Amino acid sequence: MAVTVTTMKKMKADKDKITWLTAYDYSFASLIDGQGVDAILVGDSLGMVMQGHDTPIPVTIEQSCYHTECVARGVTNTMVVGDLPFGSYQTSKEQAYENAVKLMQSGAHTVKLEGGELQIETIQFLVERGIAVCAHIGLTPQSVHQLGGFKVQGRGAAAKQLIEDALGVEQAGAFAVVLEAVPQNLAQEITERLNIPTIGIGAGPACDGQVLVLQDMLGIYPKRSPKFSKNYMQGAESVQNAVGRYVSEVKEGIFPAEQHSFN
Repeated sequence: MAVTVTTMKKMKADKDKITWLTAYDYSFASLIDGQGVDAILVGDSLGMVMQGHDTPIPVTIEQSCYHTECVARGVTNTMVVGDLPFGSYQTSKEQAYENAVKLMQSGAHTVKLEGGELQIETIQFLVERGIAVCAHIGLTPQSVHQLGGFKVQGRGAAAKQLIEDALGVEQAGAFAVVLEAVPQNLAQEITERLNIPTIGIGAGPACDGQVLVLQDMLGIYPKRSPKFSKNYMQGAESVQNAVGRYVSEVKEGIFPAEQHSFN
Protein backbone atom coordinates (compact mmCIF):
# COMPACT_ATOMS: atom_id res chain seq x y z
CA MET A 1 0.00 0.00 0.00
CA ALA A 2 1.35 3.43 -0.94
CA VAL A 3 2.58 5.62 1.92
CA THR A 4 0.73 8.94 2.22
CA VAL A 5 0.67 11.89 4.60
CA THR A 6 -2.23 10.17 6.36
CA THR A 7 -0.09 7.06 6.79
CA MET A 8 2.64 9.08 8.45
CA LYS A 9 0.25 10.86 10.80
CA LYS A 10 -1.09 7.46 11.90
CA MET A 11 2.44 6.13 12.33
CA LYS A 12 3.19 8.97 14.75
CA ALA A 13 -0.01 8.25 16.69
CA ASP A 14 0.87 4.54 16.81
CA LYS A 15 4.50 5.27 17.75
CA ASP A 16 5.59 3.35 14.66
CA LYS A 17 8.95 4.81 13.63
CA ILE A 18 9.07 6.37 10.15
CA THR A 19 12.00 5.71 7.79
CA TRP A 20 13.23 8.07 5.07
CA LEU A 21 16.27 7.87 2.81
CA THR A 22 17.52 10.11 0.06
CA ALA A 23 17.85 8.84 -3.51
CA TYR A 24 18.44 10.51 -6.83
CA ASP A 25 18.01 7.84 -9.53
CA TYR A 26 15.78 5.02 -10.74
CA SER A 27 17.94 2.07 -9.66
CA PHE A 28 18.44 3.09 -6.03
CA ALA A 29 14.84 4.28 -5.75
CA SER A 30 13.59 0.88 -6.90
CA LEU A 31 15.89 -0.88 -4.45
CA ILE A 32 14.80 1.32 -1.55
CA ASP A 33 11.14 0.89 -2.46
CA GLY A 34 11.57 -2.86 -2.10
CA GLN A 35 12.98 -2.61 1.43
CA GLY A 36 10.01 -0.93 3.09
CA VAL A 37 11.36 2.61 3.40
CA ASP A 38 8.44 4.98 3.95
CA ALA A 39 9.72 7.97 1.96
CA ILE A 40 12.45 8.87 -0.48
CA LEU A 41 13.69 12.44 -0.26
CA VAL A 42 15.11 13.67 -3.55
CA GLY A 43 17.24 16.03 -1.56
CA ASP A 44 19.25 19.02 -2.64
CA SER A 45 22.07 17.01 -1.06
CA LEU A 46 22.44 15.81 -4.66
CA GLY A 47 24.59 18.91 -5.12
CA MET A 48 27.17 17.35 -2.81
CA VAL A 49 26.91 13.58 -3.26
CA MET A 50 26.03 13.53 -6.98
CA GLN A 51 27.61 16.73 -8.30
CA GLY A 52 30.62 17.12 -6.00
CA HIS A 53 29.89 20.60 -4.66
CA ASP A 54 30.71 21.59 -1.08
CA THR A 55 27.14 22.76 -0.40
CA PRO A 56 23.69 22.19 -1.93
CA ILE A 57 23.43 25.82 -3.04
CA PRO A 58 24.32 25.29 -6.75
CA VAL A 59 21.39 22.89 -7.32
CA THR A 60 18.71 24.26 -9.66
CA ILE A 61 14.99 23.52 -9.87
CA GLU A 62 15.57 21.93 -13.28
CA GLN A 63 18.10 19.52 -11.78
CA SER A 64 15.77 18.73 -8.88
CA CYS A 65 12.96 17.96 -11.31
CA TYR A 66 15.21 15.70 -13.40
CA HIS A 67 16.26 13.61 -10.41
CA THR A 68 12.68 13.52 -9.11
CA GLU A 69 11.52 12.11 -12.45
CA CYS A 70 14.17 9.39 -12.24
CA VAL A 71 13.22 8.44 -8.68
CA ALA A 72 9.47 8.48 -9.34
CA ARG A 73 9.86 5.83 -12.04
CA GLY A 74 11.39 3.47 -9.50
CA VAL A 75 8.79 3.52 -6.74
CA THR A 76 5.50 1.77 -6.15
CA ASN A 77 4.78 2.22 -2.46
CA THR A 78 7.28 4.79 -1.17
CA MET A 79 6.36 8.45 -0.84
CA VAL A 80 8.51 10.73 -3.02
CA VAL A 81 9.45 14.04 -1.39
CA GLY A 82 10.83 16.64 -3.79
CA ASP A 83 13.23 19.18 -2.30
CA LEU A 84 12.81 22.82 -3.33
CA PRO A 85 16.38 24.04 -3.94
CA PHE A 86 18.00 27.31 -2.94
CA GLY A 87 16.48 30.31 -4.67
CA SER A 88 13.38 28.47 -5.89
CA TYR A 89 10.93 29.59 -3.18
CA GLN A 90 12.39 32.49 -1.17
CA THR A 91 11.32 35.36 -3.46
CA SER A 92 7.56 34.94 -3.04
CA LYS A 93 4.91 32.38 -2.26
CA GLU A 94 3.89 32.53 -5.91
CA GLN A 95 7.43 31.56 -6.92
CA ALA A 96 7.30 28.70 -4.42
CA TYR A 97 4.01 27.49 -5.88
CA GLU A 98 5.32 27.60 -9.45
CA ASN A 99 8.35 25.50 -8.57
CA ALA A 100 6.44 23.14 -6.28
CA VAL A 101 4.13 22.44 -9.22
CA LYS A 102 7.17 21.58 -11.34
CA LEU A 103 8.32 19.05 -8.74
CA MET A 104 4.85 17.56 -8.43
CA GLN A 105 4.54 17.25 -12.20
CA SER A 106 7.92 15.50 -12.18
CA GLY A 107 6.53 12.82 -9.87
CA ALA A 108 6.89 14.15 -6.33
CA HIS A 109 4.00 13.39 -3.98
CA THR A 110 5.04 16.11 -1.55
CA VAL A 111 7.64 18.89 -1.36
CA LYS A 112 10.11 20.05 1.28
CA LEU A 113 11.40 23.54 1.98
CA GLU A 114 13.73 25.01 4.56
CA GLY A 115 12.77 27.55 7.18
CA GLY A 116 10.47 28.07 10.13
CA GLU A 117 8.40 31.14 10.92
CA LEU A 118 9.64 33.00 7.84
CA GLN A 119 8.08 30.33 5.62
CA ILE A 120 4.68 30.16 7.34
CA GLU A 121 2.83 32.18 4.69
CA THR A 122 4.45 30.15 1.91
CA ILE A 123 3.59 26.82 3.51
CA GLN A 124 -0.01 27.91 4.05
CA PHE A 125 -0.23 29.18 0.45
CA LEU A 126 0.99 25.84 -0.93
CA VAL A 127 -1.20 23.72 1.34
CA GLU A 128 -4.29 25.73 0.43
CA ARG A 129 -3.56 24.87 -3.21
CA GLY A 130 -3.34 21.13 -2.67
CA ILE A 131 0.41 20.67 -2.14
CA ALA A 132 1.59 18.68 0.87
CA VAL A 133 4.60 20.38 2.46
CA CYS A 134 7.33 19.12 4.76
CA ALA A 135 9.18 21.87 6.62
CA HIS A 136 12.87 21.73 7.59
CA ILE A 137 14.31 23.53 10.62
CA GLY A 138 17.46 23.44 12.72
CA LEU A 139 20.52 23.19 10.52
CA THR A 140 19.26 24.35 7.13
CA PRO A 141 22.02 23.53 4.62
CA GLN A 142 20.89 26.15 2.10
CA SER A 143 21.76 28.77 4.75
CA VAL A 144 25.15 27.26 5.54
CA HIS A 145 27.08 30.44 4.76
CA GLN A 146 24.76 32.58 6.87
CA LEU A 147 24.97 30.04 9.72
CA GLY A 148 28.76 29.99 9.54
CA GLY A 149 29.06 26.33 8.59
CA PHE A 150 27.40 22.99 9.24
CA LYS A 151 26.82 23.50 12.97
CA VAL A 152 24.37 22.23 15.58
CA GLN A 153 21.40 24.59 15.96
CA GLY A 154 19.06 25.25 18.89
CA ARG A 155 21.44 25.34 21.82
CA GLY A 156 20.84 27.78 24.67
CA ALA A 157 18.55 30.70 23.96
CA ALA A 158 18.09 29.58 20.34
CA ALA A 159 15.97 26.64 21.53
CA LYS A 160 12.93 28.86 22.05
CA GLN A 161 13.02 30.02 18.42
CA LEU A 162 13.19 26.45 17.12
CA ILE A 163 10.16 25.49 19.19
CA GLU A 164 8.28 28.49 17.80
CA ASP A 165 9.40 27.53 14.28
CA ALA A 166 8.10 23.99 14.75
CA LEU A 167 4.75 25.10 16.15
CA GLY A 168 4.44 27.70 13.41
CA VAL A 169 4.99 25.32 10.48
CA GLU A 170 2.53 22.86 12.00
CA GLN A 171 -0.08 25.60 12.32
CA ALA A 172 0.57 26.59 8.70
CA GLY A 173 -0.34 23.08 7.56
CA ALA A 174 2.96 21.23 7.11
CA PHE A 175 2.43 17.46 7.25
CA ALA A 176 5.87 16.85 8.80
CA VAL A 177 9.02 18.68 9.83
CA VAL A 178 12.66 17.65 9.43
CA LEU A 179 14.83 18.46 12.45
CA GLU A 180 18.50 18.56 11.47
CA ALA A 181 21.46 18.78 13.85
CA VAL A 182 19.35 19.67 16.88
CA PRO A 183 20.16 18.70 20.52
CA GLN A 184 18.28 15.50 21.28
CA ASN A 185 16.48 16.88 24.34
CA LEU A 186 15.13 19.78 22.30
CA ALA A 187 14.10 17.45 19.48
CA GLN A 188 12.25 15.31 22.02
CA GLU A 189 10.38 18.33 23.37
CA ILE A 190 9.39 19.43 19.86
CA THR A 191 8.28 15.90 18.97
CA GLU A 192 6.09 15.68 22.06
CA ARG A 193 4.49 19.08 21.42
CA LEU A 194 3.64 18.52 17.75
CA ASN A 195 0.80 16.52 16.26
CA ILE A 196 2.72 16.12 13.00
CA PRO A 197 5.70 13.75 12.62
CA THR A 198 9.25 14.92 13.23
CA ILE A 199 11.88 13.40 10.96
CA GLY A 200 15.30 13.58 12.57
CA ILE A 201 18.76 13.75 11.06
CA GLY A 202 21.22 14.26 13.85
CA ALA A 203 18.35 15.02 16.23
CA GLY A 204 18.36 11.97 18.46
CA PRO A 205 16.15 8.88 18.88
CA ALA A 206 12.99 10.59 20.17
CA CYS A 207 11.94 11.89 16.74
CA ASP A 208 9.04 10.12 15.07
CA GLY A 209 11.27 9.10 12.16
CA GLN A 210 14.77 9.31 10.75
CA VAL A 211 16.34 10.28 7.43
CA LEU A 212 19.87 9.74 6.15
CA VAL A 213 21.67 10.57 2.94
CA LEU A 214 21.99 7.30 1.02
CA GLN A 215 25.66 7.78 0.13
CA ASP A 216 26.50 8.37 3.80
CA MET A 217 24.68 5.29 5.06
CA LEU A 218 26.32 3.16 2.35
CA GLY A 219 29.77 4.59 3.12
CA ILE A 220 30.38 5.58 -0.51
CA TYR A 221 30.62 9.38 -0.20
CA PRO A 222 34.31 10.17 -0.75
CA LYS A 223 34.33 13.06 1.71
CA ARG A 224 33.77 12.90 5.45
CA SER A 225 30.27 11.84 6.49
CA PRO A 226 28.61 13.64 9.42
CA LYS A 227 28.65 12.34 12.99
CA PHE A 228 24.95 11.53 12.89
CA SER A 229 25.32 9.05 10.02
CA LYS A 230 26.12 5.34 10.17
CA ASN A 231 27.72 3.10 7.55
CA TYR A 232 25.30 0.21 7.09
CA MET A 233 27.40 -1.46 4.41
CA GLN A 234 29.84 -2.62 7.06
CA GLY A 235 29.10 -6.32 7.44
CA ALA A 236 26.25 -6.23 4.93
CA GLU A 237 26.03 -8.75 2.10
CA SER A 238 24.37 -6.30 -0.31
CA VAL A 239 22.96 -2.81 -0.63
CA GLN A 240 19.49 -4.29 -0.11
CA ASN A 241 20.69 -5.85 3.14
CA ALA A 242 22.20 -2.54 4.28
CA VAL A 243 18.98 -0.63 3.62
CA GLY A 244 16.97 -3.35 5.35
CA ARG A 245 19.21 -3.12 8.42
CA TYR A 246 18.73 0.64 8.51
CA VAL A 247 14.94 0.24 8.42
CA SER A 248 15.03 -2.42 11.16
CA GLU A 249 17.31 -0.42 13.44
CA VAL A 250 15.15 2.70 13.15
CA LYS A 251 11.97 0.70 13.79
CA GLU A 252 13.54 -1.05 16.80
CA GLY A 253 14.99 2.15 18.28
CA ILE A 254 18.60 1.01 17.83
CA PHE A 255 19.46 3.87 15.50
CA PRO A 256 20.27 6.61 16.18
CA ALA A 257 22.39 5.77 19.22
CA GLU A 258 24.08 8.24 21.56
CA GLN A 259 27.11 8.60 19.31
CA HIS A 260 24.88 9.76 16.46
CA SER A 261 23.19 12.47 18.55
CA PHE A 262 23.98 15.89 19.99
CA ASN A 263 23.48 17.14 23.54
